[in-house]
Amino acid sequence: MNAKLTLTIEHTIIEKAKKYANNKGRSLSGIIENYLKAITNENKLEKVELTPIVKSLKGSFQAPKDVDYKKELAKSLTKKYL
Repeated sequence: MNAKLTLTIEHTIIEKAKKYANNKGRSLSGIIENYLKAITNENKLEKVELTPIVKSLKGSFQAPKDVDYKKELAKSLTKKYL
């Protein structure tokens, strides 16, 4: 059963999110619902077996020690999706 939910979000974020959803041919409600399903999924993902190619590539790149991986990932994802 569907229910309404009221969120308070910055206006510019809403506009960008609506544009993103429109470009993907999806509803903003659907995107948010799927996100909430993903983060509240109580079923633990089973460990995925790496393919031989992935295993051979694992560890082949070493990032500098002063790189903030989470910060760089956030920048890249923001640039890609917003």
